[in-house]
Amino acid sequence: MERRGALFLGLCLVTAGSRTADASGESLRWMQRMEAAARSRRPTSPPEFIHGLEQRLLNATFGGHNLTLQTRTIQSLAFRLGCDFAGLSLSSSIMEWVPQEGYMVTCVFWKEGASQHYWGVWSPEGCRTEQPSPSQVLCRCNHLSYFAVLMQLSAAPVPVELLAPLTYISLVGCSISVVASLLTLLLHVHTRRQRDSITRIHMNLHASVLLLNVAFLLSPTLAVTPVPGSVCAALAAVLHFALLSCLTWMAIEGFNLYLLLGRVYNIYIRRYVLKLCAVGWGVPAFLVLLVLAVKSSAYGPRTILLSDSQGNGTSFQNMSMCWVRSPEVHSVLVMGYGGLTSLFNLVVLAWALRALRRLKAREKAPGPRACRDTVTVLGLTVLLGTTWALAFFSFGVFLLPQLFLFTVFNSLYGFFLFLWFCSRRCRSEAVAEAEMEAFSSAQTVS
Repeated sequence: MERRGALFLGLCLVTAGSRTADASGESLRWMQRMEAAARSRRPTSPPEFIHGLEQRLLNATFGGHNLTLQTRTIQSLAFRLGCDFAGLSLSSSIMEWVPQEGYMVTCVFWKEGASQHYWGVWSPEGCRTEQPSPSQVLCRCNHLSYFAVLMQLSAAPVPVELLAPLTYISLVGCSISVVASLLTLLLHVHTRRQRDSITRIHMNLHASVLLLNVAFLLSPTLAVTPVPGSVCAALAAVLHFALLSCLTWMAIEGFNLYLLLGRVYNIYIRRYVLKLCAVGWGVPAFLVLLVLAVKSSAYGPRTILLSDSQGNGTSFQNMSMCWVRSPEVHSVLVMGYGGLTSLFNLVVLAWALRALRRLKAREKAPGPRACRDTVTVLGLTVLLGTTWALAFFSFGVFLLPQLFLFTVFNSLYGFFLFLWFCSRRCRSEAVAEAEMEAFSSAQTVS
């Protein structure tokens, strides 16, 4: 810090309690001590002063929504935060008192536990400083999120040091899945030969996965303060609809697999794919509209709970995304819905493996068809159900491994479906080529 021209601005965002009536006066006296210590250059540790100010502000009582305490060079702001907190616009009158000499303004936050010798350090990590005018400073901080938060069973806070790698994995995985899903849909439009019901079901699943990944990538961006709350709530509803659609099309894939392997001949369902579309898209839309009609506040900015390296559950980085905020809606229409889907697909997987085992046992030797069917069932059902069941292991010692496994596998879900589509297409082309060769050989012999 410089001498007199230095500006020491402490921005403390806390949820105010009500313990002692004289706590705000004690906070102000502590700030005066901090200012005096800075002028006299005493050997007292600055992090020690900051930690003491934080504890006193936690005990402060005030009417209204905020409290501002300031000395000549220090200003502290305390806020009473509600459930819909999505960010703050902060201002400081101390800027007018500082002489216009050379100094640099930087947006930082107090990162507790980041230093081995002190309680923490001021860190600009994830924040960008902009200065539109000499008397105005704009802080733009990243809103990070990870894919596993969509179906996180436990409300336990995530270690703050793991948020960045989980976010990068989610961004890379979802981006790859978006490209893969788009490519798959374009290949389907270009290929006019394969328009059977199985392929159409696959394409509807790809469409729901594409919508899910795009909505998730937009969610942290639209959770920032300048964006109206209604926009964030609308995106949260779209994201919920996309997740429910994805889960529903998984169940439809399992149901269709049951019909294919059930050896049911001469079965005909009029407008089969159209009816499946009514279920795959209509049921999620009805559920989301029902939530909006009953409790529209269920959607909006949702804060991601973080814990520092000391495990005290506090962090001054605001991590939020547009998602379901109601615990009841999340429990029933996210975890409950996903649980039923995963359970159904696992039951279909077990039944299909048993049916294929019986088929293989009736053959004299392991035939290629039985092996091919086994690979088909394993590939399809693993991609459409098993990895999503990891959501129900997000507690206790399983929490951290589950977060990484769920984020890796399910953010790349669209890419895995793309590989499945390519293998199925190559297999159909190989079968068609073999049939053409057999037909040509028969024509030559005759």
